[in-house]
Amino acid sequence: MTLDRIVLLSAWLLTIILIVCFIPRSKIREAQIVFMFKQVLTWPLGVLIVQFGLIEYPVREFPQAFHSSFSFDYFIYPATCVLFVLRFPEGENLLKRVGWYLLFPSWMTVIEVLIEKYTKLILYVTWHWYWTWFGLMITFFLSRQYYLWFIKRSKVTIGSES
Repeated sequence: MTLDRIVLLSAWLLTIILIVCFIPRSKIREAQIVFMFKQVLTWPLGVLIVQFGLIEYPVREFPQAFHSSFSFDYFIYPATCVLFVLRFPEGENLLKRVGWYLLFPSWMTVIEVLIEKYTKLILYVTWHWYWTWFGLMITFFLSRQYYLWFIKRSKVTIGSES
């Protein structure tokens, strides 16, 4: 097994472990909502980024069927967003909430840059790390806003049926 496949498998396993350990069973419904919403954002954006030749994925899961990264766009980024949204420090001071927004895109971007530098999983053609950081920041923000809207809406709907 090549280093690339080991890194990919490790990313899957780590993501699964984090989800199992840090998302309570009572939040499964909310986790699914956030996960699918983030997929709606990352899947088409990932396809466009590859189609415009900004990034390449030389080693990928389905090389004959798809030129983007199934793992990153379809599973790892959405699952990480679930952790971001459901573990968000709600009710904490502004510094902690802003720090949460800065922390997640930052550590994910650092990992992506290391993967790009030391493996063949990602190749920045004309891409730059700060586009990843900015894109993650925006999609995390949008995912959280959707989650808050969805939860508020579901409480109103449930409450009105009583």
